[in-house]
Amino acid sequence: MADLGFRVEPGAVARIVIDRVPKRNALTRAMWEALPGLLAGLAADPEVKVLLVTGAGPSFSAGADIGELVSGADPADPMAELRAHNLRAQAALREFPKPTVAVIRGHCIGGGLEIAVNCDFRFAASGSTYGVTPARIGVVYPPAAIKVLLDLVGPATAKYLLFSGELLTAEEAYAKGLVDRIFAEDALDAGAAEFAETLISRSQLTIRSAKETVNALLAGRDADSLAFRRYQETIGDSELVEGITAFQEKRAPKFPWRG
Repeated sequence: MADLGFRVEPGAVARIVIDRVPKRNALTRAMWEALPGLLAGLAADPEVKVLLVTGAGPSFSAGADIGELVSGADPADPMAELRAHNLRAQAALREFPKPTVAVIRGHCIGGGLEIAVNCDFRFAASGSTYGVTPARIGVVYPPAAIKVLLDLVGPATAKYLLFSGELLTAEEAYAKGLVDRIFAEDALDAGAAEFAETLISRSQLTIRSAKETVNALLAGRDADSLAFRRYQETIGDSELVEGITAFQEKRAPKFPWRG
């Protein structure tokens, strides 16, 4: 997928790398279109336990490829196709069944921030910067994209970012809940890898159920039936028995659930 601007690295800790370094990893319409398929392939891979999303070179992503914003075939709505692919990609990342961590250095702007906020966690290098810039160029953001930001940082910060188009430092983003952890530039990758290994050591059934429940609650869907089905699995698949036994025996658990 290098020609589309992504590099995919499978494994227990899988990676999707945004790779358009000369363009500061700006996101094209073809990239938004390709992303759901890349995510589906990794979701179906039983080896994958955690997904890291990052950018090649000095930036995570500087945003959309501006030259494509009004290049659609319909003059009455030249952004229609791009908007549809963008929203599908965001939803696919948000609903990815396994834990996702955006590993961010440099610029994380516009479409880059859309990718980051649809991950479960955001780990940042200390020199990174964050912004949503529609007001600078006259783009009207769709409600689905705004809701994700609103759920994460609340109305005041969402409005500040959307109205002003101003950039936040990593420290400001952390203070507002946009970023979860900050690392020195040379410690970022190791910090993300260590956290991924922690997640791998935990019950994948517990993690899956928690992510499903959070997503359902945020979307206003029924969460009880999903959680009850996972509860039945933790009993039937001996996940809970193994966890309790390992705790009592003072050893690392060997959770049997494989999804």
